[in-house]
Amino acid sequence: MKLGIINSAFQQAGMDTATGLKHIARIGFDCVDIFTEADGIPKAEVSLVARTCDKLGLPIISLPVVAVGLIDFNEPVREFHVERTKKFIDLAKTWRAKNVLLVLGEYIWQREVIPPQAQWDWALETCRRLGDYADRRGVDIALELEPFRLSLLNSVDTMARFVDECGHPRVRANIDISHLVLSDTSPAELKRLKGKAIHVHLSDCDGKVHGDLPPGRGVVKFAPYLQAIKELKIDGAVSIELEYSPDPKRIVEWVEEAYRGTAKLMESAGLRG
Repeated sequence: MKLGIINSAFQQAGMDTATGLKHIARIGFDCVDIFTEADGIPKAEVSLVARTCDKLGLPIISLPVVAVGLIDFNEPVREFHVERTKKFIDLAKTWRAKNVLLVLGEYIWQREVIPPQAQWDWALETCRRLGDYADRRGVDIALELEPFRLSLLNSVDTMARFVDECGHPRVRANIDISHLVLSDTSPAELKRLKGKAIHVHLSDCDGKVHGDLPPGRGVVKFAPYLQAIKELKIDGAVSIELEYSPDPKRIVEWVEEAYRGTAKLMESAGLRG
């Protein structure tokens, strides 16, 4: 697998896109995931990212998109987010990215008032439509497992069931290692995602709350998870996810630390290649 990073680590520290991408290439990453807003992105920014990544030899793998409105109980809201997500798929095609990383969101009102099954069914319906559109564009959709109590996809069980019920070859799973730890998921459970997972996120956490820290800054024991991921034989990338550095002025060192730690972990697992 390739080793990448979501470029939001630099964006959140106030660094411009091109400079962040240059650091990512210099540090030694194989590829990059681009965090942006596809709805209304200036053409100049689209060209800048494509031109810079081509010049740096830095392939774009994934575009994350949070589209919680895909499971909203209002049909116009769902329609808006279907069309918005299609723009991410179009942008992924333009940048020759492999997938769009899709976050579906949470059950509303503590799973009361609106039947939970209704939101589940809306998610299946919108994801099938997006899967059809993505197929025409040659792009995959990787669904994010979120560790929060009311998240629609908050466990390997719900992820595997959703992918199976969706039944679309373009709609698959993302594996986020720190999210697995926060949802009390053992490495052994990942075998249920055999043939269903296409992308991986890696970060550390304190074992209690969402953290997105460099490896070694938290409590995650990565080796068993990486071994389980290796056994899934995913043809994709492991992308480091770093959010909100405690010292934005030292973001470059923060990313370099994450790269060194992750590269060492992947080397030990025989996973990078």
